[in-house]
Parts: sequence; C-alpha cells; structure tokens
Amino acid sequence: MPAYIAIVRKDPDSDYGVEFPDFPGCVTAGKDLEEARAFAEEALRFHIEGMLEDRQPLPRPSRFEDIMSDPANRGTVALLVDASEEQTRKSA
Repeated sequence: MPAYIAIVRKDPDSDYGVEFPDFPGCVTAGKDLEEARAFAEEALRFHIEGMLEDRQPLPRPSRFEDIMSDPANRGTVALLVDASEEQTRKSA
C-alpha cells in the first residue's frame, strides 16, 4: 500500500494546516495534531476517489528528501499517510 507525505504547518493564530505535495489542492486542517492527522487521511482518501472516478493516474509517492529539501517546507512537520489499499488496486 503506498503512503504519501503530508506537510503540517502551524501559524500562531491558526489551526494545523495539512497539504499533500503529491496532490496539489488536497488540503485540510485540524485544531490539534491528532485531528489534523485524521482529517489528512480522510482528505487523501476523498482526493484519490475523485481522481480514480475521473480516470486520472495516481502519482508515485515523492521521496521524503525531495519534499523536505524545498525551502517552502522549512519549519514544517511531515506525516506519512497510507492510501487505501482498495483505492490503489483500482488504479493499477
């Protein structure tokens, strides 16, 4: 089952924002890290479902080193989020 990296950002007066570099536009947020992680799993699942319905190929997961070497990702935390096994079988 592939896993994708989610980037977590936190500004002083905001929730924990989550984005997936491999899936532009797939974003979510949570009031704490636990909620942000749960919402990240849900957001990724729905995003992949939409791509599969539109018959779009899923991207290969980026390497951690490549994502974290981007200067825009300094000061962020990376989470590894598993894609649904059922969804990835549909894309194969």
